[in-house]
Amino acid sequence: MSASNNLEAAAEDIASDVRGVLASKDLDSVPHIKALRQRIDTKLAIARELASEKSKLAAKKARQAATATNNYAHDEPWQIAGAALAVGVLVGLLLGRR
Repeated sequence: MSASNNLEAAAEDIASDVRGVLASKDLDSVPHIKALRQRIDTKLAIARELASEKSKLAAKKARQAATATNNYAHDEPWQIAGAALAVGVLVGLLLGRR
């Protein structure tokens, strides 16, 4: 589960808790509760939209990074192979000492 999904789930939990408290029949006699409920629903809708936009932006940046990495690997295959070889040798030496 991604961080944005965790954030959305936490926000939904908080929203449902707040709605549960505000939906109490004892609070129906308070005149400001209806306005408060509407403000909370509006702000939660805005928060959901912002979370969705941030999630889309993060996914777009991840795709751009993957594309740039793929392009570099195709443009400079010998550098990638050399780096992989160096990492392999380093890991082999470290494991060989055990």
